[in-house]
Amino acid sequence: MTTSPRTERLVLGCMGLGGPWDADVYAAADVETAEKAVEAALDSGITTFDHADIYGQGKAEAVFGEVLSRNPSLRARIGIQSKCGIVLSRDDRPGLYDLRGPSIRRRVEESLTRLRTDVLDTLLLHRPDPLADPEDVAEALHALHAEGLVRRFGVSNMNAPQIARLQAHLSLPLAVNQLEMSLARRDWLEDGVLVNTPASAANGFPAGTVEHCLAHGVGLQAWAPLAQGRFTGRQETKEEHATADLVARLAEAKGTTPETIVLWWLRRHPARIVPVIGTTSPARIKACGDAATAEPRLTHEEWYELWITARGTPLP
Repeated sequence: MTTSPRTERLVLGCMGLGGPWDADVYAAADVETAEKAVEAALDSGITTFDHADIYGQGKAEAVFGEVLSRNPSLRARIGIQSKCGIVLSRDDRPGLYDLRGPSIRRRVEESLTRLRTDVLDTLLLHRPDPLADPEDVAEALHALHAEGLVRRFGVSNMNAPQIARLQAHLSLPLAVNQLEMSLARRDWLEDGVLVNTPASAANGFPAGTVEHCLAHGVGLQAWAPLAQGRFTGRQETKEEHATADLVARLAEAKGTTPETIVLWWLRRHPARIVPVIGTTSPARIKACGDAATAEPRLTHEEWYELWITARGTPLP
C-alpha cells in the first residue's frame, strides 16, 4: 500500500513499541502491546505507521514484523515508513550520523528483515549527516527504488537548503520532511511572523523551510505533535494551563476530544501538516481518531486564539 502525504491525515509513531531501549530480546507482552496499538490505529482510521531503525534498538520494527507475520493480510492494508541515518552511542563510542550510500542500503535491508516485509512505502533520512555526499546518497536511493525495496523517499529534521541540495541530485521527488511541530514547539510558525522584530533573533528555526516544502510539494509531518500532553493533561506553565482550558472548551463545543483539537490545529495550516502521534495506548490512539477521519473544524479565529494563548503574548 502507498499513501500520499497529501491524503493521509494522521500517522502512528512506533517509537514506543518493543519495550526498553536495550539489547534484551522483546517479550510476548511487547508483541501484544504492538497488536493492540495497530488494532486501535486501524479502528481509528490510521493506516500509516512510522518507524526508525534505532527505535528500541531495532525491537520496535521487530515486534511490528511479528504482528505482520501473525496477520498476513495486514500488509496490503497499511503503509510502512521507516528512517535511517542515526547510529546510537554504545559503550565508550558516541552517537553519530551516517548517510553513506552503503550504510543506507545496509540499514534498509536490516529494517526490511525485522519488519518481515519486502518493501518500505517510505524511507526518511533521519538526521542530516554533514559528511554525506549527496551524489552518493542519491545513488543509493535510486538503487533501492529501482530494486523495488523502497517506494518513495523523504527526510527528517532538514532545512530548505539541505533538502534542495539533495533533491538536485535525485530524479525522484522527496515526498516528506518530518519536523517537531506542535502548539508547544511553534518556532516553525513564528519564523514567518517575527520578520523585522527583535524577537526574530531568538527564533532558531531555519527560515523558509516550511515555505520551501509548500512550494516543492514536500509533505510536512509533525513529530511530538501532542507535546507530551502539555495541553491535554500535563500542564506546567500558566500558558499551558490557559491553553489546556481553551482546548477543553473547544473540544466540548465541537463534540470531540482535546487531543483532536491539538492535532486539528496543525492540520488547519495550509501545509496540511500530518501529525505523527507517538503512543502505544489504545485509548490515547482512539482519542485522536477524529483527527484521522475528519477535516479540522476550527475557525480562523479559533486557530489564532489557540496560537496566541499558547505563546502567552500578543502577535507583533
